[in-house]
Amino acid sequence: MTKNKTAAAWLALLGGPLGLHRFYLYGLADTIGWLLPIPTALGWYGVQRAQQLGLDDQTSWLLIPLLGFAIAACALTAIVYGLMAQEKWNARFNASAACDHPSGASHWLTIGAVICALLIGTTTLMASLAFSFQRYFEYQVDAARAISQQPSQAPIQPSK
Repeated sequence: MTKNKTAAAWLALLGGPLGLHRFYLYGLADTIGWLLPIPTALGWYGVQRAQQLGLDDQTSWLLIPLLGFAIAACALTAIVYGLMAQEKWNARFNASAACDHPSGASHWLTIGAVICALLIGTTTLMASLAFSFQRYFEYQVDAARAISQQPSQAPIQPSK
């Protein structure tokens, strides 16, 4: 069975965090395909925790970026698949087919997948980084305030 580059790019973009593109290309025995839903599920769990407990929950702000990074990584995979040369695609995924087999050709739908992956991937990656750094720096500021509001333990002696 030949593997279509356009289908793989769209599967990586739309179903990548669930491992659908890996199952399409490598079969159901692919270990990475079965591991991909784990950070996705943890990220969704972080989103649900943030909705229930608020953004001050440290566990949620540690888990939410996992979802963003999984989506961004799958968007990058869609870009790599979409931009792969026809000969290289067929040599890698369609070894029994000719190097110029049409399943490895790029079409407008392939370019559409690459464009959507660029938009979604960069937006998700930047949002995940911004969220992570904002939460981290707010946590640091709160910790610094807590330290500065503690009474000093030794009285300061006046200098002579």
